[in-house]
Amino acid sequence: MITGRLSREKPEHYRHVKKPNLGSLRRRFTSLFTGLTFLVLAVTGVLAFLRPFSLSLVGLHALVGFLFIVLVGLHVTNNRRPLKGYLHSRSLWVTLTLTVLIAVVIWQRPAPVRALMGLSANLGPAQERFEMSEGEMVFQYAPDPSYRMQLTIKTGPAYNIATPPRVAIWLENQGAYHIKTLLVPEASAAGTLPYWSFKREGWEKAKREAEEEANIDAVSAATPNGSFDPADYILPADPDNPMPYRLLIEIDQTGDSHGSVEDQASLVYSVEIDNASPQTFQLLDLVGYPQQEEDRDGKEAWALYYVDEGFGSALDLIDSALLTIDRSE
Repeated sequence: MITGRLSREKPEHYRHVKKPNLGSLRRRFTSLFTGLTFLVLAVTGVLAFLRPFSLSLVGLHALVGFLFIVLVGLHVTNNRRPLKGYLHSRSLWVTLTLTVLIAVVIWQRPAPVRALMGLSANLGPAQERFEMSEGEMVFQYAPDPSYRMQLTIKTGPAYNIATPPRVAIWLENQGAYHIKTLLVPEASAAGTLPYWSFKREGWEKAKREAEEEANIDAVSAATPNGSFDPADYILPADPDNPMPYRLLIEIDQTGDSHGSVEDQASLVYSVEIDNASPQTFQLLDLVGYPQQEEDRDGKEAWALYYVDEGFGSALDLIDSALLTIDRSE
């Protein structure tokens, strides 16, 4: 008689095949979907920081973010038992405190945070944009969705994109007082754009003096220079009583000699904007070049003089400058 030890293991085809657990599949699907969604958020977030503003990219980041919120809710539901244990641990309060502190620091934007944000190429849907190319310079200003301004400067034969001219764009009220600088040139350009520098310095001085007044009403009331708020001119609170204002450009090419002149002076172009009689398209006119004077009190002053034969290539920096204003309801 043959005897032997019988194996307790069942043959392969008799082994029990475990049926898939629906709860386990749901948790696995939710975890993987949440992880991949987070990957999309991370990539779009980094790209949004490194690249200029793109509505498509920001829209993708925001909409996937909403989906991520739903998936996180499902993840919490699937793992509520282990997560419930975290609510009774000290780690919850430590992480909550750190999160609040980090959020407050970033919101307050101290110098290190501002420096980090300055590395971003995403300026957002800014009110003001300036682009310079070989054929034109375009400045866009949108202080309100219902009021969009675009200044298109067609470049002339003397313009060179490799060594572009210095440009300042600003607004003045009817009394020829500065109310807002739209395009600030480089810091080193102040000496080459003296008319804009003089106007802005006068505005800053008048504003400081007004803010130093003890009476708050004196700060908000009308000053000899007019209102300090450009919205009073661009978007007047009383449409039946709008205040006209002007847009000006000062442009200068450093080292542009002409004849006996080693460096031609900057040129100023201007156009008047009247919301009481709105126009969609307006061409800017050449109004002169700045020259320093002394007023009766001995203070520094600058006035505009008619362009004479001392100018040559400076007149060819700009071919034309067109202001377009879209006033939508």
